[in-house]
Amino acid sequence: MSILVDRDTKLLVQGMGRVGQLHTGLSLEFGTSVVAGVTPGKGGGEFKGVPIFDTVRDAVAETGANASAVFVPPPGAADAILEAADAGIELVVAITEGIPVVDMLRVCAALRGSSTRLVGPNCPGILSPAEKVRIGIAPYPIFRPGSVGVVSRSGTLTYEAVHQLSVLGIGQSTCIGIGGDPIPGTTFIDTLREFERDPATRAVILIGEIGGSAEEEAGEFVASEMSKPVVAFIAGRTAPPGKRMGHAGAIISGGKGTAEEKIAALEKAGVPVADSPATIGETLRQAAPDAR
Repeated sequence: MSILVDRDTKLLVQGMGRVGQLHTGLSLEFGTSVVAGVTPGKGGGEFKGVPIFDTVRDAVAETGANASAVFVPPPGAADAILEAADAGIELVVAITEGIPVVDMLRVCAALRGSSTRLVGPNCPGILSPAEKVRIGIAPYPIFRPGSVGVVSRSGTLTYEAVHQLSVLGIGQSTCIGIGGDPIPGTTFIDTLREFERDPATRAVILIGEIGGSAEEEAGEFVASEMSKPVVAFIAGRTAPPGKRMGHAGAIISGGKGTAEEKIAALEKAGVPVADSPATIGETLRQAAPDAR
């Protein structure tokens, strides 16, 4: 199943606590097909017409769910991801923040070679305005259908970029938050590859931040593989070395992962980089004037 979700997406929500219920309701309001909730011990109940099951396997058997949003607290989130994969869920979006790194190492090892695609953890999820699919926590009123794909390590900067685009009359094809943790299930390159193949996407915004080398690798991919315009913004220009800024993966270590290095790599690849978060939308408009 592609991370570029469509109307065939049948969503189940793992962790039907207060937050899970809130976002189940918002996704239903948006028009997403939410077919099940999963909370052990609460099977047989329902929330706004959505049946709740004790296990993901039961939910898949009864509803045909093919995507999951994980709102399970950190101690149990890794097991929830693996439970979804074991039940045959094709797309798992882990919203949970604070999953221990050792747990994510275990998850990534288990999913290697699997048919399950993981997005996240610690991410806002996926939203497609035209397809009416919302998996996660994104504030859907600011989105509008269009042709610009957005991929970001930061949730709030995703919303900022989307709002700017919408104000400019530029819509979005799919917006994907890959999360800011050190071990993401889906990378910039994974997402850029899908945007390059997607006929609905005509241009891309990439929002990165300090820490790691994902943005530099993305720049190399854009230079060698992308035919569509890509613009970027890198957060954390003033962050001091050795101090984590916001996300667990946003840390300059050993002199590597600085904003300057990332900006230089992207610009070398021909990617315009916005100087300020306030100019992301305008930077896209200048680079892709035909995007709508």
